[in-house]
Amino acid sequence: MTQPLNRVNEWEQRRDQASRYYQPGKFQESLDLATKNLHLARAIPDRAREGYTLNDLGLAHLSCWQPQRALERFHQALSVAVEIGNVPAQATALSNLGSTYSRLGRFTQALEYFDKALPIFRRSQDTESEVSSLNDVALIYTRLGKPKRALLLQHEILRMRRLLGDFSGEATTLNGIGFAYNVLGKFQQALEFFQAALPIQRAVKNLAGEATTLNNIASVYSNLGKPKQALLLYYQVLLTRREISDRSGEATTLHNIGFTYSTLAENRQAMKFYKQAITIYRQLDDCLGEISTLVNMGNIYATTKRKKLARSCYQNAQELAEQIEHHPLLEKVQQFIDSL
Repeated sequence: MTQPLNRVNEWEQRRDQASRYYQPGKFQESLDLATKNLHLARAIPDRAREGYTLNDLGLAHLSCWQPQRALERFHQALSVAVEIGNVPAQATALSNLGSTYSRLGRFTQALEYFDKALPIFRRSQDTESEVSSLNDVALIYTRLGKPKRALLLQHEILRMRRLLGDFSGEATTLNGIGFAYNVLGKFQQALEFFQAALPIQRAVKNLAGEATTLNNIASVYSNLGKPKQALLLYYQVLLTRREISDRSGEATTLHNIGFTYSTLAENRQAMKFYKQAITIYRQLDDCLGEISTLVNMGNIYATTKRKKLARSCYQNAQELAEQIEHHPLLEKVQQFIDSL
């Protein structure tokens, strides 16, 4: 009996170590440890631990911006959970699949998985997981052009997070509420919620969250017709995102700098930043980011009467939107093509 017990202890210790790497953002180290743990769980053999490890691997792949690998692992984790009748593990895998499909811009598929996970979280009274999934659902509604629906949900999430005493999560939700107000064009209200999130993120030393909020504040400045203020903030955010190796955030900020330069009619500068952003988006397989950048590049070409180049950008964006079956984006891109 000692041999399996020793192996189980080894698995537990390695999983704790992987978690300690994961929290501060050392995702590759976490991924390496989880890979070793998968071999160990299969050698014991222990199907439950194998399922948990597959889920850990999925999260590490997702954080390393390898969404296709993450999907593969989460589907495997779901299969194991179903096979052994581990209902809480099923809900976790379903929710993680929802998050991954959302990251890929496949919002319809994402919502289907969240719809399956949420009732399980409620039945098992796992409020923390329920709130986290609801937060993802609210962000999807905002991105699908349904910010009012998102706001109703976000305010409910905020109430739940305060009841849980989830200080860090509260900041995430305040940021989400600000994001929805920004999309609605209520910039002053958006700013208030972003500014409320900022001191919490600083208190819990969440550098990535702080960078996201500052990026959103800069977007509001841009929308309020203060592009120079926006640029100062974006450059500050860019430094932070490079410092913490947040490749996805770096691409977003490069794109936003490009967009701000385009509003100032500094098209050469705008293109320089768009091209840097699109390189990273392609490396990360981030179709949504690439589509948005291609459309904005197309818009610059269109306004400078380079219709052939504009059409090429729009058509590339159209092909990507078709791949991820994003109908609102397809309609938007088609309008730009028609306007040529």
